[in-house]
Amino acid sequence: MKDNLPNGQSYLCGQANEPLLYETIGACLERIASTYPQQPALVVRHQNIRWTYADYQQRIDALASGLLAMGVNPGDRVGIWSPNRVEWCLTQFATAKIGAIMVCINPAYRLYELEYALNKVECKALIAAESFKSSEYLQMLQTLAPELAQCAPGALAAAKLPHLKSVVRMGEGKTPGMFNFDQVSALGGPSETSRMAAIAATLQPDDAINIQFTSGTTGSPKGATLSHFNILNNGLQVGAGMRFTKEDRLCIPVPLYHCFGMVMGNLACLTHAACAVFPDEGFDPNSVLRAVEEEKCTALHGVPTMFVAETDLPNVADYDLSSLRTGVMAGAPCPLELMHQVIDKLNMSEITIMYGQTETSPVNHMTDIDAPAEKRCGTVGRVGPYQEIKIIDEQGVVVPVGATGELCCRGYSVMRGYWNDEERTRETIDSSGWLHSGDLAEMDAEGYVQIVGRIKDMIIRGGENVYPREIEEFLYTHPDILEAQVFGIPDEKYGEIVCAWVQQRVGVELSAADIRAYCADQITHFKVPSIVRFVDEFPMTVTGKIQKFKMRDATVAELTADAS
Repeated sequence: MKDNLPNGQSYLCGQANEPLLYETIGACLERIASTYPQQPALVVRHQNIRWTYADYQQRIDALASGLLAMGVNPGDRVGIWSPNRVEWCLTQFATAKIGAIMVCINPAYRLYELEYALNKVECKALIAAESFKSSEYLQMLQTLAPELAQCAPGALAAAKLPHLKSVVRMGEGKTPGMFNFDQVSALGGPSETSRMAAIAATLQPDDAINIQFTSGTTGSPKGATLSHFNILNNGLQVGAGMRFTKEDRLCIPVPLYHCFGMVMGNLACLTHAACAVFPDEGFDPNSVLRAVEEEKCTALHGVPTMFVAETDLPNVADYDLSSLRTGVMAGAPCPLELMHQVIDKLNMSEITIMYGQTETSPVNHMTDIDAPAEKRCGTVGRVGPYQEIKIIDEQGVVVPVGATGELCCRGYSVMRGYWNDEERTRETIDSSGWLHSGDLAEMDAEGYVQIVGRIKDMIIRGGENVYPREIEEFLYTHPDILEAQVFGIPDEKYGEIVCAWVQQRVGVELSAADIRAYCADQITHFKVPSIVRFVDEFPMTVTGKIQKFKMRDATVAELTADAS
């Protein structure tokens, strides 16, 4: 690999052995279903669903023709607002078959966020669950669009949601102004079936097919617009990275609304004729391990916080996890000790770390399943096939191997742009096609990349650059610390000081002095946390990404209150 790093620069182009797929998602589905009709395709345990690829395709086609009958046309935006359910999976593929653009709505969104998202991309239809946890989806829709109470299904004219015409609800209950999901699947007839075939002939792999709202720390969410080509090939490469075959069964507890579930889960399975297994609507560590055991899953996905919960279960040894082989840990940095626990306790000897962002469909780095232990545990791997990576300084110049800079990506997976937002698109993708991640990274001589932090997360204490990731890794070596998150707090003397939020193991009573004593003489003095807070949980997005800005705001507010 050293030959691919000319002049010792932090640039690498991923090597490829197999060609990319230049086909639509619908065409891929038809090809796989016709080749492996009786192969298990989908298991949704909480809804008692067990379908072969032939079953799956039949139900996808029924929904696709029903959407056409409902008035959804190619290019129309169709929102999906739901936890992990079979209806989500059907919507993903049915919209793709008719060229509609599926818009992923965060299951945790509330009124303001929902209104913004639906209007930003001008959703024509919305498919929604009845409720999930504390979110009453249908009630929120009725609040935003009281006109539903008086309109016929498909004829909504709402003042606050002017583009939304149809609302489709899941479940058997009846709600004024809304279609039922099963009702829509029964709407299509021979004319819609013929039209679906005609549409398929016009669709192109480069057509936009999905909008994902990014969960930024500031400003309104941006709608990353992805094509068939983007996400189908990313699913293909993710599956190849795990060495998937049609015999694999992937347990997917991560949310479908994000790329982790719908691309690295559903599309990784589709492109390899593997089976997607959903253990529950939301995450529960016991239901995940029960699904692995009973379904004989060979692979398991998760963000680090999920794997922490699974490996920390008192009864983890009671589950038969011998079928597990591989899977992906992604979405947030993985502490080294956690990786070892996953390998030892969950039998995932071939677990791989993958890294990327929504804007790159999402994966652009992965560790080989047979890479040396230190590479698999300490890096996010090398750039994926057909992708280019470079690490640059503040002037845009590629940095030498081993130096820190911003990671940039170019290739098949880079999004088309942010929906209706040329300015923010130009801020992210430069004139040469490089997507700027905002992540700080370092590349070694073999092309392995380590993420050391976010540009905006870097702490500057008294002129010294401090990378939170480095301190978090060290704190995680403490036997009584379950998890730690580090960030900067404004300080009059130093500009910023280091703050750590620490989650202790059950039954442990640590103090801030204990933490500082553990750090003393082990890490540089200016990296030792000045402020330590002990917490039971961390604020995070539905996909498990820690929201440090919320921790920072809470800590500053607490310090301000103490000072007054």
